[in-house]
Amino acid sequence: MQDLPFDQTRFRRTLGRFPTGVAVVTGAGPDGAPLGITVSSFNSVSLDPPLILFSIARRANSFAAWQAARHYAVNVLGEDQEWLSDRFARPAADKWEGVTVTAGQHGMPVLPGCLAVLECEAYARHDGGDHEIFVGRVLGLTVDRDGPPRPPLVFFAGRYRKLMPDPAAPEAAGDSLARQNG
Repeated sequence: MQDLPFDQTRFRRTLGRFPTGVAVVTGAGPDGAPLGITVSSFNSVSLDPPLILFSIARRANSFAAWQAARHYAVNVLGEDQEWLSDRFARPAADKWEGVTVTAGQHGMPVLPGCLAVLECEAYARHDGGDHEIFVGRVLGLTVDRDGPPRPPLVFFAGRYRKLMPDPAAPEAAGDSLARQNG
């Protein structure tokens, strides 16, 4: 079967019309060296078992190390963490310089001040064309604080954006939601 000619630039621009959150996935390679990569392809897959996914380009310098990683943490970034997104989006060897990392509940490297962290074990990998889709089974969750969440880092139309506050929403919307579900 022959693929039809396709305008990849137009395809990327079209996909850019869908706003996404931004996360940095952290882990350790087979040699124990720290791994970190910015992803906007993070998504939930299943509640039972608790599964998430993200994808990594096959051309990424760290691709082989990610294939070997058995555990990793998905660090969901807040709007004040654009610098972390930029840092881990590049292939530079010094991306960890000046970044303080702590061990999460399950020992995975966790970045400071994130909105949420999901510690995972590798569950499955799937072919995704020029990317590979990584599915992780969630072992532990951390949320940055109780109460209303801080604004997330959002990527839309090729750049970072900020969410506008909803003037009609109560200040403690996060608290009332927690009470309804708790």
